[in-house]
Amino acid sequence: MAYTCQCGATLRYKQDLVKEQGEVYPTWKCRACLSEVPGVHAERIKHEHPS
Repeated sequence: MAYTCQCGATLRYKQDLVKEQGEVYPTWKCRACLSEVPGVHAERIKHEHPS
């Protein structure tokens, strides 16, 4: 499952995300522009690894 960030980057794999530790839960951000990725998309993407 891919997610297209507001900057136009296509996020497909965990390597495309940056994890930032929050107060209770971590937030996942686009590696290209550091905008926050919605949790439902980040949860799916973070389990994907390139073959």
